[in-house]
Amino acid sequence: MKKFIDPFDYAKEIAHSIMPGILLTTKADEKVNTMTIGWGTLGVEWNKAIFTVYVRTSRFTHVLLEKNPEFTISIPYGAYDKKILGKAGVISGRDGDKIKMLGLTLVEPEVVSVPAIKELPLTLECKVIFKNEQPLSDITCDNVSHLYPQEVDNINIGRNKYPHTAYYGEIVSAYIIE
Repeated sequence: MKKFIDPFDYAKEIAHSIMPGILLTTKADEKVNTMTIGWGTLGVEWNKAIFTVYVRTSRFTHVLLEKNPEFTISIPYGAYDKKILGKAGVISGRDGDKIKMLGLTLVEPEVVSVPAIKELPLTLECKVIFKNEQPLSDITCDNVSHLYPQEVDNINIGRNKYPHTAYYGEIVSAYIIE
């Protein structure tokens, strides 16, 4: 069962959850993948409720978003297993079925083709309406040296040399899985 919500009524919960981590889930070619993200923005642009995510161009999630520009955001609400966010942030979907590895329960979406995740029940369904790669040349030197060290070539975990693409997702449905 789902309780439909206005995401702005839960803005505080969403904002406080981003930094410790939330899940970004994608689906393409019948493959569902999720990853932990710690960067995201809830806001309004073009008179639409938007959730913007930032995904490194090296990530498997980036590949899936390029094939299917829809995603869900799953946010902790109530008690949850904190190990989910830790493990989802270090396992790559390229290496196998991350949903199965993490023991996550997929829930049918309302509008998009990407499922929600029961274990993190506050859900935003989003359709990408704009994307923009963030060129390193446009980012401050301090942020580039700290967040995009060019001598690191790790494509799976933490900081690396690859830039982010900002995906602006129009929130087309929002709910709490009960």
